[in-house]
Amino acid sequence: MKAATIKLLKDELSHKSTEELKALCLQLARFKVENKELLTYLLFEAHNEAQYIENCKLFIDQLFDEIDTKNTYYVRKKVRKILSSSKKLIRFSKQKETEAEVLLHFCKKLKNYNPFFKRSTRLQNIFNTQLRMSKNAILKLHEDLQYDYQLELDNLSDD
Repeated sequence: MKAATIKLLKDELSHKSTEELKALCLQLARFKVENKELLTYLLFEAHNEAQYIENCKLFIDQLFDEIDTKNTYYVRKKVRKILSSSKKLIRFSKQKETEAEVLLHFCKKLKNYNPFFKRSTRLQNIFNTQLRMSKNAILKLHEDLQYDYQLELDNLSDD
């Protein structure tokens, strides 16, 4: 089955009643966890972006604390999983400020994750890639915000 285009979906949704739209949203939320997470963001967290960023940072901190440090393979695997979760949280927001702040926080946590960070070139490559991505997000922000985030970025790349 081929998926319909966004325009067709939009046109069809405009013909639905409020109750039908509510039922469709709930059905989507039951279908996949990511849909439920997006709906949670849109309903409860989108109005307060600063609190959402703090929640993202706490979530990343919690995931870093749960890493099994017995084997470097599992450390790398968990770091990649944390990164994909972070990207998903960024994708919900669609704001460059959120992207920059969450990526910078991820980079800080990864860089301070000793002794694995210093030993693993793969983790350093992930770190460097995310630093470049956060730099690109920072360039799309307002000048005042750019300056603040650039200082943070410089602190991370200098060490």
